[in-house]
Amino acid sequence: MLQWIGNAGAGPRLGMAVSKRAAGNAVKRNRVRRLIRESFRLRRAEMPAVDILVTARAGAGLASNAEIFTSLGRLWQEIPGPQ
Repeated sequence: MLQWIGNAGAGPRLGMAVSKRAAGNAVKRNRVRRLIRESFRLRRAEMPAVDILVTARAGAGLASNAEIFTSLGRLWQEIPGPQ
């Protein structure tokens, strides 16, 4: 799940909520967090100045890296461009 709100800063900022219930043990949660950060890093230049909160949903720890990247790619597309 993705939520965003505009900010007055110079660029986009990322926040994450990856719970034990959504992703499992610490190893799985950290893998999901690393994938979220890497996907954000690759798309950061294209994003407007917004604060973004990514909340992992149930089953995120079981998804493959490719599935997570694909899902995040679709979510980043939902963020409106600069006004």
